[in-house]
Amino acid sequence: MADLKAFAEQLVNLTVKEVNELAKILKEEYGIEPAAAAVAVAGPAAGGAAAPAAEEKTAFDVILKGGGANKLQVVKIVKDLTGLGLKEAKDLVDGAPKPVKEGVAKAEAEEIAAKLKEAGADVEVK
Repeated sequence: MADLKAFAEQLVNLTVKEVNELAKILKEEYGIEPAAAAVAVAGPAAGGAAAPAAEEKTAFDVILKGGGANKLQVVKIVKDLTGLGLKEAKDLVDGAPKPVKEGVAKAEAEEIAAKLKEAGADVEVK
């Protein structure tokens, strides 16, 4: 248990550069895509060094601009992505432009946008 606490403390104290190196190693050597974990670890580390964190944007918003021709499929995807009920997901799609997900890692934002675009939605990542 003490080893895990020490490991957690090491992770929390990583610099942004070290987090990026760790993410690269995990992806290349182990096939793990650590985008969300890298952002979570980089967040506390950036508090001490605000200048480097301001250089690169790490949180993105996925904005649904329109439901497109296949609106029912888009509603289903929004429901799955957000955990909303069917009516709430439909209201979100009908009320576009609206954010579907906010403050997510770039890789996750692009993945969400790709799913929605594939279903015919008009999507923007900011």
